[in-house]
Amino acid sequence: MIYSRAASGDAESLVCVEHLDGEPISYLTARAGVRLRELAGVAAVLPTTTRTIEQYRRIALPGGPFRYAVTSNGGNVLVDGEPDSAWRAATGRAAAAGGAGLAEVRAELLRRIDDSWVLKFREADELFCYLVVNVAAMPAGFLAEWDGWCRAHGWGASQQGRKIYAMPRAVCKSVAVAEVRERLLESGELAPGAPLLAAGDGALDAELLASADFAIRPRHGELEELGWTSPNLVLTETRGADAGAEMVEWFHAGARASAATAAKKLAG
Repeated sequence: MIYSRAASGDAESLVCVEHLDGEPISYLTARAGVRLRELAGVAAVLPTTTRTIEQYRRIALPGGPFRYAVTSNGGNVLVDGEPDSAWRAATGRAAAAGGAGLAEVRAELLRRIDDSWVLKFREADELFCYLVVNVAAMPAGFLAEWDGWCRAHGWGASQQGRKIYAMPRAVCKSVAVAEVRERLLESGELAPGAPLLAAGDGALDAELLASADFAIRPRHGELEELGWTSPNLVLTETRGADAGAEMVEWFHAGARASAATAAKKLAG
């Protein structure tokens, strides 16, 4: 996981992994960067994010470039950095069949907001939209009321920090990750029976975490605030950038356990 410098505490051990307009904005701990690069050498690492394609391309993660990535909350699968057009088309059809179109959602959302508390309105990869808000000035009850409308129309609303997302229910990370996993199995890049390990901290990560064989989340973020849990879930002991490093170590432990299990099966 990557963090803004302001949210990361001691910046001395941080390395920048994202720039915007020439300015550094996101960081990993140096240890997490080293271990992520090592992890990419022994396991299939699949970056998965709600970020748009453009936003994902700003990031330079250690161990990359990665053959596959999931962006746009599952709406896009990137193959060698380029969007898979067939997957995007299928996602668009599923979203259209599942409820209201983006234009209808945009019109309804714009009817409910004003400049006194909304800093930005954005549409993302022609799939979903989000707000950047002044949280302190946001009207009480807005999120619950907006989520209620969204759910009645095949969408859902969630908040992550200053951002409020409106997302089609048909667009989700778990489906896209399952697709990439199947491709890796078919190509032989992933061993049969290899477990899926996932990490995340936002409400839009919950479905992916629940669908994984093993999952981890940090003791901060939206899911922590919601008290979200799952039978397959463990929590970090730390918070912030240190939790990101802890999760990378957890992935390493999972990769070692998976390799040991595979070796036993071959020996048996």
